[in-house]
Amino acid sequence: MTIAYGIFSGGLDSLLAARILVDQDIEVRLLTFVTPFFSAKRAKISSQQIGLTTRPVEITQSHLNMLENPKHGYGRFMNPCIDCHALMFNHAGRIMEEEEGDFLFSGEVLGQRPKSQIAWAMKLVARESGYADYILRPLSSLKLPPTKMELAGLVDRDRLLGLSGRSRKPQMELAAKFKIKDYPSPAGGCLLTDPIFSNRLKEFMSRTKQLSHQDVKILKWGRHFRLPGGSKLVVGRNEKENEIISKLSKPGDFILETVNIPGPTVIMSGSDPSDLELAASITVSYGDSEPDQLYKVILTSDDGKKCLEAVRQAKEVFAHLMII
Repeated sequence: MTIAYGIFSGGLDSLLAARILVDQDIEVRLLTFVTPFFSAKRAKISSQQIGLTTRPVEITQSHLNMLENPKHGYGRFMNPCIDCHALMFNHAGRIMEEEEGDFLFSGEVLGQRPKSQIAWAMKLVARESGYADYILRPLSSLKLPPTKMELAGLVDRDRLLGLSGRSRKPQMELAAKFKIKDYPSPAGGCLLTDPIFSNRLKEFMSRTKQLSHQDVKILKWGRHFRLPGGSKLVVGRNEKENEIISKLSKPGDFILETVNIPGPTVIMSGSDPSDLELAASITVSYGDSEPDQLYKVILTSDDGKKCLEAVRQAKEVFAHLMII
């Protein structure tokens, strides 16, 4: 039996691509790649609608390495889509070879994305992956040159599609035909396309040589400030975020918390003493404090605890320091 490995996001296009091949009696094995920016949660649910399960594949470190300096640059935000797709096809290709499969496929549609799914970009992705001769795009195959798999008879080209452009109507009609009802909206799921997160990531990467999984985790939570001395401040917005942020502190970080009033958990990364007074003021100002009153803040570091004092200020005073 022919075996095909699919890069599966759980979105409608990847669902349809897999289902089209299943209908050709091809054994379809789904792979969902996992990084700090996208998970397998949605894909696990979606795959059940076509009677399959997807295999999560962790690629965090290789993805972070690529993200630091993508060969083909970023999209509108911090999304290096061409390099990311090539990376996933490369990992999928290696799995295919190890398990003696026949080809790879994805749900990409010609012309649907302005950077990564136009003809030259799709060709570039295939070449950069190292598996150009093994990649099939079932939804747009009739708009693309025949692949080795089609010419060899592993796939019936006449039963593939020729979709192109940004309209979702053909996919939605096909979903109704296949009785696929539950699928996420397009362009969702990747944190690197979120403008606020992207701004935080871009600012952080401008100041560090190497990005870690831990760094990415904390960028997802709280309010973020860059202080004049260079220290980074992360301020929890509610009880849930306070708990999460406190668990994400690293050796060398300072943790600031208000005394006697409800307030945020604050992490300060950076050891410039000139930033401590301002950090304490921000901590108090985002707590349940009153203007012009002095409040105590406990500072916890690797050296132990000490008490600081600060007065609440209007939040507008710190607006120019916030990373948004």
